[in-house]
Amino acid sequence: MEHAPPWLVNSFIYLAASVLAVTLSRALGLGAIIGFLVAGIAIGPWGLGLVSNVQDILHFAEFGVVLMLFLVGLELEPRRLWSLRRPIFGWGSVQVLACALAITAVALMLGVAWRIAVVAGLGLALSSTAIALQVMGERNLMRTSTGQAGFSILLFQDVAAIPILALLPLLALASGLHEASPAGTRWLEALKTLAAIAAIVFGGRLLLRPALRWIARSGSTELFTAAALLVVVGIASLMQWVGLSMALGAFLAGVLLAESEYRRELETDIEPFKGLLMGLFFVAVGMSIDFGVLLASPGTMAALVLGFLALKVLVIGALARLLKLPMQERPVFTLLLAQGGEFAFVVFRAAADANALPAATASLLIGAVALSMLLTPLALVAVDRWLLPRYADCGRPPAPPELSEPQNAPVIIAGFGRYGQIVGRLLSAEGVAVTVLDHDAEMVEAARAFGSRVFYGDATRLDLLRTAGAAEAQILVLAVDDVEQSLAIVDLVRQHFPQLELVARARDVTHWNQLRDRGVMRVERELFESSLVSGRRVLELLGASAEVARFSADRFRRHNLALFEEMHPYYKDRAKLISVVVRGRMQFEEQLAKEREQAAHALAANELPAIPPTDPVERI
Repeated sequence: MEHAPPWLVNSFIYLAASVLAVTLSRALGLGAIIGFLVAGIAIGPWGLGLVSNVQDILHFAEFGVVLMLFLVGLELEPRRLWSLRRPIFGWGSVQVLACALAITAVALMLGVAWRIAVVAGLGLALSSTAIALQVMGERNLMRTSTGQAGFSILLFQDVAAIPILALLPLLALASGLHEASPAGTRWLEALKTLAAIAAIVFGGRLLLRPALRWIARSGSTELFTAAALLVVVGIASLMQWVGLSMALGAFLAGVLLAESEYRRELETDIEPFKGLLMGLFFVAVGMSIDFGVLLASPGTMAALVLGFLALKVLVIGALARLLKLPMQERPVFTLLLAQGGEFAFVVFRAAADANALPAATASLLIGAVALSMLLTPLALVAVDRWLLPRYADCGRPPAPPELSEPQNAPVIIAGFGRYGQIVGRLLSAEGVAVTVLDHDAEMVEAARAFGSRVFYGDATRLDLLRTAGAAEAQILVLAVDDVEQSLAIVDLVRQHFPQLELVARARDVTHWNQLRDRGVMRVERELFESSLVSGRRVLELLGASAEVARFSADRFRRHNLALFEEMHPYYKDRAKLISVVVRGRMQFEEQLAKEREQAAHALAANELPAIPPTDPVERI
């Protein structure tokens, strides 16, 4: 009987250890990350010794971080990324430089050589993007001020890893242990770097979208999945070839495809691979912890881990106060950025290869980083159990209980902010029974204080919609502020409650088009009508009569709504969209010119120009 190949045996070991450890970890309330790390320790060289090729596995598992950054980039359109440039390069640089300086200064005071102190400070200043984004996603912090600040700093760290790696040969040269590279070689490396970045930017704009469109026409889901993976693997290989961060290149490619019509398909296809590889990455980190170094000098290792964590906690805690983050979110923000990061592995290995760091010191620092990544999830559990409840008691009130009793009102309103409140008050005034849902605890408490009957709950949850009576209700008013949540609710309702008529609020033009793509026909842009009212007031102040101002506003509304219907099929095709808009505006201007000419002739003939009747039900 033939023996099973090594890759099959290793796959069985990884999966079995992960399933057992993660299941047990979740049962104990410790989270999945701790389970993966413990699984790695158990099967690694210092556990049962079932796996020995740790570095090879770690290199392969780092691709999970690459896929994660690609998916993060898909969530960020270039305009949104540009709007984050100040926190990225502002607060990000403050965090990295302040932490690096603090660690370097303490190391110098302890008598460490300046070259080693600088390398250690720069490497330990970096944080784990993998753990931080995973935790923030699990806690729904990505769209909060804390999540945005943390993401901006993490993104800057990924960018900062490039100049840090470039600095290592100079530090080695200063120590006399490394020969200088010829000037021509340095210029060649710089040109390769610029060429790689240009290839990703222009290739993403000019080649990737048409290529994905061509592949999608085949109708093969498997082929599109392969193409999505090919994009990420190709970009990662290109960045690796020029000596840059694979994760940063994948993130840049994701941003360039964020406005693509295939963004959702890419996310759906890559998400399972990302989850598996991220789990393997944490398993590999657990296996890479060198307990030999720990056992050889436990006091030094403990002092190193606790020392750099304490310094980073002090610096990042002060930064959280400067950012004015919510008090109850500061401990999580601080801990997630205080730990060491996966890029520190790369920095310390590269420093050892470049003779900028002794091999023994590099092993000690790598072990400290791995231990900090293991301690962080445990610290978060402690924060959740002992620290955050105190903030909840002395800070804002705890969340009210979720909707639990079945409702039977014919109308459900999802979201009770400034938009949903007006709709709800109007319906209540007319005697229409309404079930109102909102997932903001403070909003629910404030609405109840003013006598409104509002239930606490997230309308993106199927079980909550069932409890709210969505199976029997007639109408769902979609008034949530978040675009992604709005679209998620529409998809959920279309799948499970097809009888519900949807009346939706659109935050902007893109949201309006996305809702229409999903078959929602009753969509109102939240500022459109109020803007028309302001325009009417301006016309009246300029001397127009109230009737003429109302007619002008109604005429503009009819033109604008008709133009939007004409634009909708082409809103993803920029060239055709511009053509439709320009043609529509020209036609409207020609219509206005004819009406003015007719009015001038009528006045010359001493006749009053007729003002066409407005809509039967006046909307302004």
